[in-house]
Amino acid sequence: MRKFFPGGILVFLFSFLVIFTPSEAYPQTDRELTTTSNRARRAFQDALQKFNYRDVDGAEESFREAIDHDPDFIEAHIVLGEMMQSIRRYEEAIEAFQNAVQINPDFFPNAFYYLGESYLAMGEYSRAYESLQQLSNRQVSDQIKQRAATLIEKCEFAIEAQKNPVPFEPINLGPNINTENEEYAPTLTADEQTLIFTRKKPRDDPSFFHLGYEYEDFYISFRDEDGQWGPAENLGPPINTQHNEGAQSISADGMHLYFTACNRPDGMGSCDIYYARRAGDRWSEPVNLGPPINTPAWESQPSISPDGRTLYFTSNRSGNHGKMDIWISTQVRPGQWSEPQNLGKVINTTGREMSPFIHPDNRTLFFSSDGHIGMGGMDLFYTVKDSLGDWEEPVNLGYPINTYDDEISLVVGASGKEAYFASGHQSDTSSTDLYFFELYEQARPTPVSYMKGFVFDANTRQRLEARFELVDLQSEEVIAESYSERRTGEFLIPIPVGANLALNVWRDGYLFFSENFAFDDARTQVDPHLYDVPLQPIQEGESVVLRNIFFKHDSHELLPESISELNRLVELLEQNPGLKIEISGHTDDTGSFDYNMNLSEKRALSVYNYLLEHDINKKRLSYKGYADQEPIATNETEEGRAKNRRTEFKVMGND
Repeated sequence: MRKFFPGGILVFLFSFLVIFTPSEAYPQTDRELTTTSNRARRAFQDALQKFNYRDVDGAEESFREAIDHDPDFIEAHIVLGEMMQSIRRYEEAIEAFQNAVQINPDFFPNAFYYLGESYLAMGEYSRAYESLQQLSNRQVSDQIKQRAATLIEKCEFAIEAQKNPVPFEPINLGPNINTENEEYAPTLTADEQTLIFTRKKPRDDPSFFHLGYEYEDFYISFRDEDGQWGPAENLGPPINTQHNEGAQSISADGMHLYFTACNRPDGMGSCDIYYARRAGDRWSEPVNLGPPINTPAWESQPSISPDGRTLYFTSNRSGNHGKMDIWISTQVRPGQWSEPQNLGKVINTTGREMSPFIHPDNRTLFFSSDGHIGMGGMDLFYTVKDSLGDWEEPVNLGYPINTYDDEISLVVGASGKEAYFASGHQSDTSSTDLYFFELYEQARPTPVSYMKGFVFDANTRQRLEARFELVDLQSEEVIAESYSERRTGEFLIPIPVGANLALNVWRDGYLFFSENFAFDDARTQVDPHLYDVPLQPIQEGESVVLRNIFFKHDSHELLPESISELNRLVELLEQNPGLKIEISGHTDDTGSFDYNMNLSEKRALSVYNYLLEHDINKKRLSYKGYADQEPIATNETEEGRAKNRRTEFKVMGND
């Protein structure tokens, strides 16, 4: 887990380090130091030089020597405190600042701010609040006042959050996942069966020490039938290299991997986002996404939406509202991305917003921030996209999920119940491990189920690679779009619970497959919705039921939910200019034969006219009503009658 320095600007320390001249906060020169001890003065200047050369231990020794020579040497206490704070040794920083304000509380009023900041970094919210309140009647800059007000708001939030903790029982993922090294940045497939995470470990090859003594690799684990995670294995080449790979996002179907790699020969900045596609049990050679996603700035922490069309990522590029912002880009066509857009001020602040994770419901975004009001460090938040596509005000996940420390990476399973995160303070070890917990109900995203199966040739049973899309028929939104696996034909699709959905599957040389369904239950990985898809080769006499063509009751007027299916039929005819088809209408046996014949013919005509309106040559089309003469199910049940009420097309020729 990354650590970040506190927000305080070390004005007092840097005024000495840079040129040994006064700052606005401290109007004296080094000749006017409060000490009269030459030994204390020399030790103080020696400490400044050592710290300037990053010799923290030597600097600390000299600062303490200066204080030993003169315990009331206030500048030495202040600068020692700022140095301790900058390296996150907060207890020692607090001691030094307390000594300074006890000697003279008005000498450097900003010390109360730094004291409050250090208390906050340790989770001592009441003491932080008391220290920050000391600034209300002292002369400090407007900037310090403004920042102090923000920290006071965080203290008030944290004190209240601790009084009202949220349900939280984290469970360590165990030795199959966690080691003495650091594990973080988990990501899951939609069926919650595959876990990929980042592990940082020491290098064992001295020839690569110039790249750093530690490096990051991806590891993968699969859940067994008992729900336990198996031993994690290195993802291996070509994904993992001797460089750093981390902060990854796997697509809902497990076929596409977006990840961060740093300092590669083909890199555009310090860290870039890369892409690889799975074929069987192997991954393709990673490709740098290039511009406009990657720039000479820092791009990292991608999260791909369940439809595969939107990429969320973190960057410090030009146009940010703060130090780190979350950006999005949409895929215009395979391999081409739109100009990224900043996610806006509702989410991005003047601080850091990082580690975005878009849930499979495609509406709930989890992220980490130190700019929104929280417990002190990087806190975990969630926000939901409303019906107009705007993000709602982010909600802090609460205490004790969030603490005074940095909480950065979180993912939530498709069911909305299981959450996975990295933490370095849930156990006695100093190493960061992966944990999971049951997310409390108020913070759960919309449950998402999933369907899995494979695509095959209806005649030969050969498994096929095919393109598929899942469409919400009410909104016409494409919820998921991908390909079945090229070798096995397998696919995995996240499915919103309770929505009226269309599944379309197609491949060159085949008639497309159409299905309509709505699931009211969120299936788990133990009991998925299974659906295998047969594709019919384009041959004369073959027919396809258009299961997503809908009409008003007892009418031939097409409903808006039919548009997606009709456009798919237009696309098939455009891609196969020699294809000739007959559109046929069918009814159940309810009502008179003449009425049913008239209705079925008019419904077929409505589809025929739609194709003509979309520039399909009428010579390639015909239509016919069959009434109830060609049932495909019994008319004794409502379910059977519903199947018989259908629209089909039949291949009449393919020149």
